[in-house]
Amino acid sequence: MSQIETCPSCGDIYVKNQFRDVCQKCWKEEEQAYDKVSQFMRRRENRAATMLQVVEAVGVKEELLLKFIRTGRLKVTQFPNLGYPCDKCGTIIRAGKLCEPCALEIKKDLEQHEQEEAFREELRKREKQATYFTTNKTMR
Repeated sequence: MSQIETCPSCGDIYVKNQFRDVCQKCWKEEEQAYDKVSQFMRRRENRAATMLQVVEAVGVKEELLLKFIRTGRLKVTQFPNLGYPCDKCGTIIRAGKLCEPCALEIKKDLEQHEQEEAFREELRKREKQATYFTTNKTMR
């Protein structure tokens, strides 16, 4: 279902749909920028260009170039010096959302959390087993 949103680029109000996250005017500007980037990157001598070189040569914002890479419009497999930042630390990566060290750190943290949860569950089981019940008989 469509929602009325504010365009993150220009601030205009537009109807958001599943295909566009900006207003029509900004979308057209993005398409023109993509055409420029695509034409630049198609040339053999530019395929090894870095992010900074593409930004300077084409005049496109780095955020927009990253958007093209993240959405799959520019394939990093075809351009060896392009990448995007890790969601956690910002290191330039070429696949996934996290770099390898961050992924390993999160995996280690999850394993530690699971061990702690298992230890807590074991303590709960032992606590249940050690419960004593008594009756209280009052004397008359």
